[in-house]
Amino acid sequence: MGQSAPNRSELVMGVIGIILYVVVGWFYLASGLMVPVPWLFMLWAIWVGGLWVLLRVFRRNPVWTPAVPVGAAIAWVVFVQLGSWLLGWTA
Repeated sequence: MGQSAPNRSELVMGVIGIILYVVVGWFYLASGLMVPVPWLFMLWAIWVGGLWVLLRVFRRNPVWTPAVPVGAAIAWVVFVQLGSWLLGWTA
């Protein structure tokens, strides 16, 4: 049983998800203003892993693609906030 090709509205949702993921990526990139370098590389690795997940979701079911940037934004907030609380990171 093969999957049918996504229709136009599904592709639009997928592209919206990709655009949102790039916007969230800006926050990951700008985190160098607050996050120390060793931890910054870990944060960027998380973003790259999320990009891999995004592309897999886009290929399988593009409608769910906007959920990936939401998860990435939540992961960024949790990562930075925990670093602030536990490790004393400040801007």
